[in-house]
Amino acid sequence: MASFGRLLKGTPDALPGWKREMVEITDCEVFAKSGERFHPIVVPGGAGDEVTGMLFEISAEELASADRYEVADYRRIAAKLKSGVEAWVYVKR
Repeated sequence: MASFGRLLKGTPDALPGWKREMVEITDCEVFAKSGERFHPIVVPGGAGDEVTGMLFEISAEELASADRYEVADYRRIAAKLKSGVEAWVYVKR
């Protein structure tokens, strides 16, 4: 709700070959919005690694808004999920 002004419907999925770590957020605006100093970030992993999450459908405008929100530590890439769907994923720059 806070990010897009609506409740998103999602489907559970996973990102194979990646793992989750934490990154310290130094952007004051993002820290103020989230209230959290450390945020999860996705980094390359090994063959047995996998990051579970939710696959959401959002509009191009909402995607642009998400791009503006993410700090310089993140970059958006296209990646194939466990389900076979290709999706945008924010990973460590």
